[in-house]
Amino acid sequence: MSTTSETAYPLMEAFYTLQGEGYHSGKPAYFIRLAGCDVGCHWCDVKESWDAGLHKITSIEDIVSGAMAHPSKFVVITGGEPLMHDLTELTNNLIEKKYELAIETSGAYSLSGTWHWICLSPKKFKAPREEFYAVVNELKVIIFNKSDFKWAEEHAAKVNKNCKLYLQVEWSKRDELTPLLIEYVKQNPQWRISVQTHKYLDIP
Repeated sequence: MSTTSETAYPLMEAFYTLQGEGYHSGKPAYFIRLAGCDVGCHWCDVKESWDAGLHKITSIEDIVSGAMAHPSKFVVITGGEPLMHDLTELTNNLIEKKYELAIETSGAYSLSGTWHWICLSPKKFKAPREEFYAVVNELKVIIFNKSDFKWAEEHAAKVNKNCKLYLQVEWSKRDELTPLLIEYVKQNPQWRISVQTHKYLDIP
């Protein structure tokens, strides 16, 4: 757990856009990207978020004020790995302002905060904690190699029955693996494909 104060967090960036992937794809959202991650995905497209020390410690008041400057009441907290920080106070403050809160996490750290939607995106480099499988709303597995389909099924077997299942090709492998992804989902209809629509739309 981070030693960061519960009233302030290392904020890499915050921006208003559309959720680009997963269950809430296409929904206007205010993204809060917290810095700090030790999961170490070599294909991560925000490696600049890994070192929390490079980013400004920002008060909850300033973070919430940023969200309030935009019309959507949907906030996504991501990283980095956001659960390296205790998110209780941040989520409490946002909920007081009537925000709907979603988190995107690898599940490598204990769950903190109050959430309306939990997206678990497990990584091979640091396994998720068992506590997540019972509470996640969405399982989103990144497909980088053909062997990842089997790995995805291992996680799907653990989640609760209401969890939505998504497979998402790693962006640099999209030409090679998308046809396999399509065929796999056709044969295994419990899964859906998550497309990184924000990259096609050229938005954050």
